Amino acid sequence: MALYHVGFAVPDLPAAMRELRAAAGVKWAEPRPGRIGDWDFRIVFSRPGPPFVELVEGGPGSPWDASAGPRFHHLGYWTDDIGAGVRRLEKQGFPAEFSGCPFGRPYAYHHLKSIGANIELVDAVLQPDFLAAWQPGGEPMDALHERALEEQ
Repeated sequence: MALYHVGFAVPDLPAAMRELRAAAGVKWAEPRPGRIGDWDFRIVFSRPGPPFVELVEGGPGSPWDASAGPRFHHLGYWTDDIGAGVRRLEKQGFPAEFSGCPFGRPYAYHHLKSIGANIELVDAVLQPDFLAAWQPGGEPMDALHERALEEQ
């Protein structure tokens, strides 16, 4: 299965890490800062995986704004073709809520009303960098095959 993580938007990254460690024994990589567009954020992934748990702390107005409280944000999937995946989901009525593509980052969030959260498609070209950063020595993960999905 191409699902490789579940993502949560949180207002307090250290608190979320502490609580998940205490409640379920979740182990964490070191959090990292990031910036996309006008937004700064902090991100962390659980270890080992997959599946991974991702926590993102973003500021007001960012795609990960949790000023109204923490929330389930997305299910993350690798895709073998981000452009085809985005077109497929939009054609199926799942609008893009945010795309990193204009910022040179090939991923996008598409909202699914039925679950109140997003599907995140991440281009599989990023997988080696992801593994190097968050799961050194980790095995390659499956990706959605967009051509096959389009034919269904």
